Amino acid sequence: MYIPKLFKVTDINEIKGFIKANSFGTLITTKKGRPIATHLPLELQEKGEEVYITGHLAYGNPQWRTLETCEECLIIYQGPHAYVSSSWYEKENVPTWNYQAVHVYGTGMLLSEEELKQELSHMLQKYEKHRENPVLWDRLSPELLNKELKGIVGFKIKASEFQAAYKLSQNRNDRDYDHIINKLTMEDDPLAKQMAEVMKRKKES
Repeated sequence: MYIPKLFKVTDINEIKGFIKANSFGTLITTKKGRPIATHLPLELQEKGEEVYITGHLAYGNPQWRTLETCEECLIIYQGPHAYVSSSWYEKENVPTWNYQAVHVYGTGMLLSEEELKQELSHMLQKYEKHRENPVLWDRLSPELLNKELKGIVGFKIKASEFQAAYKLSQNRNDRDYDHIINKLTMEDDPLAKQMAEVMKRKKES
């Protein structure tokens, strides 16, 4: 990913936090030189100093067959993004786009059935535990689970490189920066409002 120095993020803990908060990603592999992509929920797992991205694909999705054959996998995560009008600047300039993005490179491997069950149980716990009637692994019937397990393939990507870009108008002066935040807050687009909040937090950090 092309990242101008001003927008580059290198703090690994910050990057991990971003991935956990924006866990619906895009998995990209290749087959005979052609890219294949699937959009899916993913989990970041840490084992000692090693980081893995785990998930599962439908058995009918041919991408799972490329995970162990392609040289390298790429996962893309994206946060809020928004158009920034240059009319919000003190001096004449051109419009731009603010965004947050993380790329993770690594090698793929398939999960055993037991590892897949653990991955699914963890995902249900994450997304269901706060609900009134949580759908948790141990509350589902063995018959249903066995049936559904036959239709998916679990995988993990051992991360070897993280790249992160936060383009948040860091190249603007303080007055422009605050004005951009105010203007984004007034936009109808909910992503613009989210970007304004990200920029506020960045300024306060």
